Amino acid sequence: MNFPDFLLPQGLLWPADIVAALLLGVSILKAPWARLRNGDIQHLWLACCTGLLLMWSIKAGIKPGLDLHLLGATALTLMFGPALALIAMAVVLMGVTIYGSAGWISLGINFLVMAAVPVVLSYVIYSQAHHKLPKHVFIYIFLDAFVAAWLAIALSGLVSTLVLVETGAYKASYLQSNYLAYFILMGWSEAMLTGMATTLMVVYRPNWLSTFNDKLYLNNK
Repeated sequence: MNFPDFLLPQGLLWPADIVAALLLGVSILKAPWARLRNGDIQHLWLACCTGLLLMWSIKAGIKPGLDLHLLGATALTLMFGPALALIAMAVVLMGVTIYGSAGWISLGINFLVMAAVPVVLSYVIYSQAHHKLPKHVFIYIFLDAFVAAWLAIALSGLVSTLVLVETGAYKASYLQSNYLAYFILMGWSEAMLTGMATTLMVVYRPNWLSTFNDKLYLNNK
């Protein structure tokens, strides 16, 4: 993740920039901005952006484009919905790029891999569980938060690996043992942090979770 400009071919980067810009534009149009008119929620959203920027700055990696760090995409999706989550991650990615940890031309592909993929997957899991499974707080915490977070970062790592292999940046054999395998451990950390944070919010700050209705879920416990 955090691809630099020189690592991937321009023929991939520019189309990715266009797709990312379109997706971000749709998110801006569809975002529930009324939710951010609440001062507390607005401050929470900004605090999440700041915290995520710090979290993305704490990364490990030995070669260009192979940085490993937590994402926070599932937590943002549960807290603000997919549109505001994507916008928040775009803001964070801009900060990371300004800091020099990623390339400007690679902004689009980084956004798609590190933001769009995990946010969309997280929301799909939540949406399917919400409509097809019982409204139970355990399902919300375990499936929508814990499992979704693990799968989100795992899928992001898999997509990142496929991009690197298909463009010839690295060999599949090298990435399999030195990059992709570590996403299993990263997934566990992401799942634990997201699950614990969601549990605390369900108990103490349910209004921080736009996807959670305490009357709906707790009445079905």
